[in-house]
Amino acid sequence: MFTKPLRGIIPPVITPMIDNDTLDVIGLENLLNRMIKGGVSGVFILGTSGEAQNISYNVRKELIKETCRIVEKRIPVLVGITDTSFSESLLLAANAALYGADALVAAPPYYFAPGQAELIQYYNDLANQLPLPLFLYNMPSHVKVMIEPETVLALSENPNIIGLKDSSANGVYFQKLIYLLRNKPEFTLLCGPEEMTAEVILMGGHGGVNGGANLFPELYVALYDAAASKDFEKLAELQSQVLRVSLSLYNIGKYASSYIKGVKTALNLLGVCSDYMAEPFHKFKDAERAVVKKKLIELGLDI
Repeated sequence: MFTKPLRGIIPPVITPMIDNDTLDVIGLENLLNRMIKGGVSGVFILGTSGEAQNISYNVRKELIKETCRIVEKRIPVLVGITDTSFSESLLLAANAALYGADALVAAPPYYFAPGQAELIQYYNDLANQLPLPLFLYNMPSHVKVMIEPETVLALSENPNIIGLKDSSANGVYFQKLIYLLRNKPEFTLLCGPEEMTAEVILMGGHGGVNGGANLFPELYVALYDAAASKDFEKLAELQSQVLRVSLSLYNIGKYASSYIKGVKTALNLLGVCSDYMAEPFHKFKDAERAVVKKKLIELGLDI
């Protein structure tokens, strides 16, 4: 088990796949070992970056098993259990506990957007039946509802709810969380958008769940360290590098999934893993792939 609060960079791991029903296990091993070698503080599987809602439950369960096997308790493993079905979330949680994961992560159920009172009841009901501690996951762009700061404060009273990952990219929201939870020093507050991670750490947040750490784990770990130690000169240099990665690789083509396509293509070009995208999405074609290669070279990589 990890120390609370959980600090550092916890990459939201992409899911390497060979086809819709086959996990790229060798690629997963390459990816996880690369991130661990880069100094990350944990890994988060079956999140947005992992295409969780697009892959079968069989593949999700295999991913949990293989990730825990490969990581081998070297760092904490966080497992996403977001689902519209309460029972399916519990089944994924049971698998996570069976194979040795350390914590769970759940965004609000999507499709019918729950109100805040419903969210409090839902998360308390869920947490009280889970075999592992739970992180809330604020992802309003995808689930149509914000977990309001007062809701987070209410849920923090549940001993099995230990933190929150915020992907809203709303700095005022994060400031409110830090203020409201100032008397709960063990409650972890993590930032999703990597462009904001340094700012969030300086505000008092605990770390970043940054997609770019799939590609450049050392960069994001160094960013966290510079922010945590308030080394502003180093931080300015690293923040510039992080923005170069983001602006270079995450907006190729006009797709909602451009970020995941860009990261997967880059990893494939680096020889790490397959770039297959789970249906209904598809990997970049040759023209877009050539753009990713050009951007990687501009970022200083020998492709």
